[in-house]
Amino acid sequence: MIYPHDFFPKGDLSPLEDLFELNEPVWEAVANLKERLKALIQPNLEGLALGVPLSETYILFEGELFPAGDDVEIVFGDAPKERLLVKLSGRMLPGASVLCAGAIFMDDQIEIGRGVLIEPGALLKGPLFVGNYTEIRQGAYLRGNCYVGPRCVVGHTTEMKSSIMLEGAKAGHFAYLGDSILGREVNLGAGTKLANLKLTRNHIHIRVGDKVYNTGLRKLGAILGDGVQTGCNAVTNPGTLLGPESLILPCRNVGPGYFPAKTILR
Repeated sequence: MIYPHDFFPKGDLSPLEDLFELNEPVWEAVANLKERLKALIQPNLEGLALGVPLSETYILFEGELFPAGDDVEIVFGDAPKERLLVKLSGRMLPGASVLCAGAIFMDDQIEIGRGVLIEPGALLKGPLFVGNYTEIRQGAYLRGNCYVGPRCVVGHTTEMKSSIMLEGAKAGHFAYLGDSILGREVNLGAGTKLANLKLTRNHIHIRVGDKVYNTGLRKLGAILGDGVQTGCNAVTNPGTLLGPESLILPCRNVGPGYFPAKTILR
């Protein structure tokens, strides 16, 4: 009940071995995320102005980064559904990513995948991995040590630090993700907060049945299994683990502790 396959059963875990030790408690992925990201990412924004809003929109295509001039046409469709389209002199550039003017990249320890949209006003710090066909919306704040998988959404005024989002996870509106993991197809309702630091600031312990685990971490938010959904303004306390397909209804304050698959927290 504490291992990665208990929380993320929807697909093959072998591609996630860069992030998870499959025979260790799932929260170890949070503890080791910074070092694993440094080994994983291959920065690909060389030459981009750092620490200031981009003065113009850039296109990233097949490893080449270039300004979007008058010969570039962009259709700002839904990136996770591959509806973000870029043409250069009438020629389609399949899988091109768009870094909008006004976005801010604070350092170069960032890897951007194919078909990614970074909207104006987003601020990104490394180390950071952004997977294919993901959308980072206006005003999002990625504070570093983050892995955002393919087809994810990091939404307007969502703040994320030291966290993992697996394929299809969405935090679309006004969310906070601190030292947390979102499984495949997790959806956070507007205003969801995944708190990561106890008021007493001591190590976070997690009770699973009759056993209590000392995570050794002072900061640990929530670990949400595949398909978990939270209602608007839901809050999880530090050290909250929800099994796959669980639901948190709106305005509910839950945890800490472990909740099995398909739990409904009213």
